Amino acid sequence: MDFRIDPDKCVACHACVRVCPADAVAVEDQRVWIVDEACTRCGLCLPACPHDAIIATGDHARALELAVGGEAVLILSVESAAHFYPATPEQVVNACYAAGYHIVHRGVLGDELVARQYRELLADDGWGTIIRSTCPVVVETVRAQYPELIPYLAPVATPIAAEARYLKALYGAATPVVYAGVCITEGGPDVDAAITLAELEGILRTRGVRIEDQPVFFSRIPEERRRFWSTAGGLPLDLLKEERQSSRRFRKVRGLGQLEAIARAVGTDRIDLGFVDILPCEGCLDHPLLGPREELFRRREIVGATEPPRAQRSVLADGVAISVGAVFRVEENGHEPATDAVDDVLEEIGLAPNGRPWDCGACGYSTCRQFAVAAAHGRTTLKSCPPYLERQAALAHQAAAVDALTGLASFRVLRDRLSTEVARAHRTGERFAVLFMDLDNFKQVNDKFGHEAGNAVLKSAAQECGAHIRTTDVAGRYGGDEFVIVLVGTGQEGARGVGEKVRAAVQAIGERLGYPEGLVTASIGVAEYRPDRENEDVLVAADRALYRAKAAGRNQVATGE
Repeated sequence: MDFRIDPDKCVACHACVRVCPADAVAVEDQRVWIVDEACTRCGLCLPACPHDAIIATGDHARALELAVGGEAVLILSVESAAHFYPATPEQVVNACYAAGYHIVHRGVLGDELVARQYRELLADDGWGTIIRSTCPVVVETVRAQYPELIPYLAPVATPIAAEARYLKALYGAATPVVYAGVCITEGGPDVDAAITLAELEGILRTRGVRIEDQPVFFSRIPEERRRFWSTAGGLPLDLLKEERQSSRRFRKVRGLGQLEAIARAVGTDRIDLGFVDILPCEGCLDHPLLGPREELFRRREIVGATEPPRAQRSVLADGVAISVGAVFRVEENGHEPATDAVDDVLEEIGLAPNGRPWDCGACGYSTCRQFAVAAAHGRTTLKSCPPYLERQAALAHQAAAVDALTGLASFRVLRDRLSTEVARAHRTGERFAVLFMDLDNFKQVNDKFGHEAGNAVLKSAAQECGAHIRTTDVAGRYGGDEFVIVLVGTGQEGARGVGEKVRAAVQAIGERLGYPEGLVTASIGVAEYRPDRENEDVLVAADRALYRAKAAGRNQVATGE
């Protein structure tokens, strides 16, 4: 079975990301898709998606081809009674025969084979911990995320795989086997085609077969579906009878989230857990492909009503010997990405103001580390992380507001601040002044001593500008070797005093850095903004004052007219 996301319906709400236990959903900006090699086919994303954008598909074309061929054996899961209700199981089986399937089995022989294998396994003493492995979702999750639990998986095949082997031994190795059910990953390579019950409905329609038109009694002698050893899923009946719910020898666990606790108990604490019956849900009747959880009780009642009396002896044919064992491959280092790659992503995201990871869940992952692991796998990008995007936006805003070389405000910030101060002056009558500073002979510094030396002078001059103003004032780089200082609540005379301090400090820079006398100096123009002269540009007035300072011999402070 494959899961895919319909891009026309998906709105990238990340609901599927939040519930996927295998981190198999990849996200890049507004594009979402499922990574086949990581997907465990648990189906939890189906009911979680509020937009019906996730589609589950089986081998529909191959199953239809085998039905047309007329030689295939169909394994029809017992859950079909709930799916096709109110049609009776007899009508469903008759319809499958009418569609072209040669023989129809109803999914009990595999349970019997697996239950018998478990009984033999449990007969040996001292086995410590055994994890029931007849659910392929559990097996894939263990292999992908908890490889330390692989040695504890019971070496038993899934019921469908066991039944497919049995049917091939019974009818011939070349007999094609089709499985129709809800957890259609169970058969593995032993099944020639696996389809959902909805796809089986489609095959019946394609073949022109209407279930409701079929007789309510079997038109052919049915294959045996009564149980002797097993309960649904292949659990031995005597194990359920002998062990209490609180038994330390037998534990029932539901939900893939419990695997972490099992791994810690077995791998770290070295606790023998006995027989652990773990499933991702309450069995196949609770599988998302069969319907909402609210109807689970109804489905159980329907399937229970169609269960025939228990057989008095084994329903398995004598003389048919097959292997019901399974081998689980251990992959070196599991599936974890490199630690450095995860740490690099976490560093890019940064920490929240409280000094801890954000863990906001906006990306679809419950923690930043889970997101970082998925990003290191290539299943998502930092474009899906709102804190990262906000941080980048803040850095971009800061970069646009601050001159990279000097650390002073940029020309854009100066322009906006001047507009703000002009508006405030008209509103409150409060005055302000502007200093326009230009470094004298700066080109000579660059030509004689190099641009690195010139940059050092610019940085030192910028530091002096910032050192002689208040926090309410602002100093910025106008461009090149020109600087502007806005002094709030200051008149022309007070601004001139600040200008003299800055001029003297710049002159001291040249002396401190060892330049020839008079090479590193600054000329400063001062202008005060007056609300009664609203047509006058205070920056232009300060610039004119600067030229008067230059004309007067440089290294001076001049005021406006």
